[in-house]
Amino acid sequence: MFMHMLRKSAFIKAPLVKAPQTLLIGCVVLATVAVTGCSTQVKRVDSNEEIALSDRWNATDSRLVAEEMVADMVSFPWATEFEMNNGRKPTVIIQRISNKSHEHIAVDTFINDIKRSIIRSGKASFVAGGEERESVRDERSDQELNAKDAKAQGQEKAADYALSGTLNSIVDQADKERVTFYQVDLKLIDMESNIEVWNGQKKIQKYQKKSSFGL
Repeated sequence: MFMHMLRKSAFIKAPLVKAPQTLLIGCVVLATVAVTGCSTQVKRVDSNEEIALSDRWNATDSRLVAEEMVADMVSFPWATEFEMNNGRKPTVIIQRISNKSHEHIAVDTFINDIKRSIIRSGKASFVAGGEERESVRDERSDQELNAKDAKAQGQEKAADYALSGTLNSIVDQADKERVTFYQVDLKLIDMESNIEVWNGQKKIQKYQKKSSFGL
């Protein structure tokens, strides 16, 4: 008898335990927050608007430094004196701008910002140099062979002045605070007399502090 009752009890199902309604709602809310927190938002912004995600050199630094230094450069008397003596605007070539900072910086972007600033100033013209000049020469040679109205070789405008410089940086860090210092030095040389007609310097200092959560 006892064994019969034991076997019968084995088929009795345990009662279902229903989760409280508040617990179910809480789980749904947490799941929603988790999905929302992983989403990515992208929007278009003005290219002149600075969005600093770190204390690193950025596109705004490149543009502003180029504009300010070229404005200072053309304010010196060399450009006006050259035009008065030669009846034309001086031509400038960029020899080399070296990145000696602690980080990788797109120097080509900075050079292009300088080129635009020189041309927009109206005080001087810009002539191509380096790989860009060789590319133009190759194209001119190809046109002489294949185009009836090609420009002849040997008609390039020589540079009157050469611009060169360096970009340096210093980093001072303690715990979660960091100060990054950038210094840009540029100089302009008269190609005929080898006289330095302008020397400019621009400094930028950036402060960064990380939160306690490391975000």
